[in-house]
Amino acid sequence: MNTGPTERPNEPGDPDAELMTPAQVAKMFHVDPKTVTRWAQAGKLSYMRTLGGHRRYRRDEVVDLLRDSTEDA
Repeated sequence: MNTGPTERPNEPGDPDAELMTPAQVAKMFHVDPKTVTRWAQAGKLSYMRTLGGHRRYRRDEVVDLLRDSTEDA
């Protein structure tokens, strides 16, 4: 059962994870950055917050979602 967005604190165990901004993710999917934010709120993508409160997405998770969405098409 999905309990809402998955917000992970900056995980010290994975310092090499490449993070992406909503604009970078949106460009990959050809959607508006607000759509990416909605996906995060719906639990489709987990995110981390910067110290300034901005969302960042893990590149490997974004690529997996992109791969899954192209397989469905």
